[in-house]
Amino acid sequence: MSDRVPETESAEEEPKSAGQKVWEQVSTLLFAVLIALAIRAFVIEPFRIPSGSMLPTLLIGDHLFVNKFIYGIKIPFTDIRLPGLREPERGDVVVFKVARNGDRIVPADRRPDLPKDDFVKRIVGLPGDRMEVRDGVLTVNGVVVTRVDTGETFEGERGGSLRIHYEQLNGCRHIVLDDPRQTGLPRSPFTVPPGRYFMMGDNRDHSNDSRKWGTVRFEELKGPAFLLYWSWDVNGSFLQFLNPINWFTAEKRWERVFSRVKCDDSEPGVPVQASD
Repeated sequence: MSDRVPETESAEEEPKSAGQKVWEQVSTLLFAVLIALAIRAFVIEPFRIPSGSMLPTLLIGDHLFVNKFIYGIKIPFTDIRLPGLREPERGDVVVFKVARNGDRIVPADRRPDLPKDDFVKRIVGLPGDRMEVRDGVLTVNGVVVTRVDTGETFEGERGGSLRIHYEQLNGCRHIVLDDPRQTGLPRSPFTVPPGRYFMMGDNRDHSNDSRKWGTVRFEELKGPAFLLYWSWDVNGSFLQFLNPINWFTAEKRWERVFSRVKCDDSEPGVPVQASD
């Protein structure tokens, strides 16, 4: 009786067709795009600072991330929000939606027919707060918000020296600018409606904010700004990154990259450095 050696099956795989190779590449790319879109929709979203209304906290050409789950993730195409980590707080720097009709700004929920735009401001009034702004002085619930003149100045984008003040919004100490040539927009006493927020820019005399066009509904808040990931002296869209001229000629603010957007935690009385 002779021994028989069993035949072995070939382990070689059949070569992939050109169509299969293309699909593998396309499906991988689509999966990566879906992950990026999901992160943008539910976790963090990039935002570019196009104006000087938040100077000196945010400079023109700053690029930052917005934390979209702090206040609760918003289900796309609805006003439904999942429970968040906390409620919006006085002093938060927030990105939110407004409606725009040319140069005219209105709260997004008041004119749902108009195109939407992203704004960034600081929350100074919460639902139920009694607000008043007179001669540049902010009053919340009958208490004048503390402002301390640092003696320092900031050179404004439109020329002229702006005075730097510390402002104390409850537990949030931050910097605001005062233009001695202007008195700023006034706001007669009123109560912030339920579910809405009163916004102001840190560059108080050069900010188009709630003093002019009203309060912002909670559903329009995208979330608080929390991290600068890039900063340069270029006022343009993301396409400006593709312009090689900018990489050689534009001023890069390396000291601002990866810095947090937060309330100031230095000791009161310590002078601040004016940014250029």
